[in-house]
Amino acid sequence: MARSGRRRKGEGAIVERIAGWSIRHRALAIGGWLALVVVAVLGSALVSGPGADTDDPRESGVVKRVLNAQKNYEPILENVLIQPLDGGGGKFLDNPALVEAADDLVAEINKTPGAVTGLRTPMNPGTERQISADGRSGLVTFFVAGPNEQMTPHFDAVVKAVDTVAERHKDVRVVQAGDVSLSRAVDDAIKEDFAGAETTSLPITLVILLVVFGALVAASIPLLLAATTVAGTFGLLAVLERWVAVNSAVTSMILLIGVAVSVDYSLFYLRREREERAAGRGVAESLHIASRTSGHVVAVSGLTVIVCVCGLLFSGLDVFRGLTLGTALVVGLAMLASVTVLPALLATLGHRIDKGRIPWLGKRRTTIVESRGWQKLARAVVRRPKVWGGAAVLVLLAMAVPMTDMRLQDAAVVNSLPRSAPTVDAAIRMQESFPGAPTPARVAVWNKDGGRPDTPEVLDAVDKLRERIADSGGQLYGPVSTVRVDDVLVVRVPLAGTGTDEVSNDALETLREVALPRTLGTVDGVGFAVGGRTAFAEDFKEQLGGRAAIVIGFVLLLALGLLLVVFRSVAIPLISIVLNLLSMGAAYGVLTWVFQDGAFSSLLGFTPYGGVAGWLPLFMFVVLFGLSMDYHIFILSRIRERRLAGAGPREAVVGGIAASAGVVTSAAVIMTAVFSVFITLSAIENKMMGVGMAVAILIDATLVRGVLLPAAVALLGERAWTLPRWLEWLPGKGERPEPVPAPSAARPAPHAAGSPEHAHID
Repeated sequence: MARSGRRRKGEGAIVERIAGWSIRHRALAIGGWLALVVVAVLGSALVSGPGADTDDPRESGVVKRVLNAQKNYEPILENVLIQPLDGGGGKFLDNPALVEAADDLVAEINKTPGAVTGLRTPMNPGTERQISADGRSGLVTFFVAGPNEQMTPHFDAVVKAVDTVAERHKDVRVVQAGDVSLSRAVDDAIKEDFAGAETTSLPITLVILLVVFGALVAASIPLLLAATTVAGTFGLLAVLERWVAVNSAVTSMILLIGVAVSVDYSLFYLRREREERAAGRGVAESLHIASRTSGHVVAVSGLTVIVCVCGLLFSGLDVFRGLTLGTALVVGLAMLASVTVLPALLATLGHRIDKGRIPWLGKRRTTIVESRGWQKLARAVVRRPKVWGGAAVLVLLAMAVPMTDMRLQDAAVVNSLPRSAPTVDAAIRMQESFPGAPTPARVAVWNKDGGRPDTPEVLDAVDKLRERIADSGGQLYGPVSTVRVDDVLVVRVPLAGTGTDEVSNDALETLREVALPRTLGTVDGVGFAVGGRTAFAEDFKEQLGGRAAIVIGFVLLLALGLLLVVFRSVAIPLISIVLNLLSMGAAYGVLTWVFQDGAFSSLLGFTPYGGVAGWLPLFMFVVLFGLSMDYHIFILSRIRERRLAGAGPREAVVGGIAASAGVVTSAAVIMTAVFSVFITLSAIENKMMGVGMAVAILIDATLVRGVLLPAAVALLGERAWTLPRWLEWLPGKGERPEPVPAPSAARPAPHAAGSPEHAHID
């Protein structure tokens, strides 16, 4: 059988040749893919050594670098809150139960000699700030002592001591929150979220695929490719993170993005192959057509996602380097699997792909037909494109209105995780009684000429800082604690507010711009910088805000150039970009309304804190801009096929929408379901991402795909597919794919599995 399209050149032909090689060398293609995954996983187990560390932005980064340059680790600051369970009981020092619990805690901690240093209790002279403003709560603070190798055992001993005292004094609240206890709470939540996402996303995807394909074998293939793609990605990341730091919080993102794109790409290919077989073509011809059309779309879509996500590198933030690497790897592997191992699997299975049919679904799902509902809608839209398109634009603009009041504000730990976590509850109670105590600012002080930082002049300046704190009008709080780390003195200063809100940011500004310059700033030869959770969040937001325009500009220009080459049209790339921006704005509006204004907070299980995570809008823009291009490219490719086959401009739009409706709807449902898994996770940032991305995908696959895109293409008519003469120099001239010929009426029915055609696919 002669393969159609031998005369063509360009990317579509390249993808078809790659798929053709995989079809002819099925065992090698499948075995090579499995070998790649196994080598990646084994490589992660064999490579040992410390991983790369992320650098914090701006002044927070100075603090991190100065402390990392020291031989010893910074001692861990921990706090224990002691207060009556019922909130009453009079003053702390007049309440025997509270004093007894504090004394018992000190005695229990001292059972491990050298475990802590700098122990301060409400009973010590000169520690008035260890008692809350209302006098009912006390705070025991201490640093978990080194040396480095003993910090973890010492911390565990302290935790055990606190638990023991809490058990003995059940009429008193004895709870702990601090540097490591809060970090462990976050890490534990991330691990639980990752495990939950892992166990939830794959079964949900399988159920949807069973409905889509109506056959167990067909539904299992995308899931198998997704699982191996994600496994291979994590294996490679484990090796590469020796040089590029990968934040543990991004693992869930990479997992779900990997599942979503793997299944989407497989779905594009599988549905097209099925469509061609249902039209009467054999397995071999169907696979070649699928590789030429859907395979080409997968390659372009994957490249677009990778290019877009690379825009995050222009932010200059280290934390995005790992996310960029992981996303690019998982999308690249998904794309590779879809154009190599997937054709090999389909060629091997042949008609057995439809084995394991589901009753009531199998027969209907294995017969691919155009969507009558979407066809009717598209036909109505192209008749009156201005009316339908204008109405859709107004709807999206109305949805985007809340975005104009969006406040970018990261969630503090007490806002991020649910209060059901004991450490989070402890931190909230501590914050109420001792503002800023759970997450104080960290001021690193060092001698510019080297040597000891705790000189008499520096210590005198720290005492003056305490005086400044007393005069700060409640923005800065005590108790201020100091600890030396080799050649650096670390001064902890509690700040007002929740840690990342405007009150905390104002307090941080007072500390940086007023209190420190007038105290430590007057000491010659001394350098200092402010870090901590509040400082990091503010520095991160400022760094991101300063680079956002560069990132957005890069993504838009690269996407414009890529689509310009693929479609050799100016109008199509501009339409795609404008429609993406509209759907993104609507998603931002919903995100603001839900999480900043608190709509559906009880249903989704979160407490609004008055803002949206500062990193999320730009991250969503970059990732969604790439992912949503899948649908645009797929639909526009089907429209162009019909245009090249001789259909009129509007009939081509109707036919392309109807033909792509099934696969786009299925892909959108799967991607929405996968991203919705984020909503079930514990951290509010994950919930935000889940809602934002799921809403954007839904808008893109319905209102944009069903109304705006056909309206825009219909309005442009033939102008949508033309290229100005001054751009004729662009690559891709003469590379338009040939229209797929309609199957002959006399064509014999598809051969059964095991037939000569199935056995000798070329």
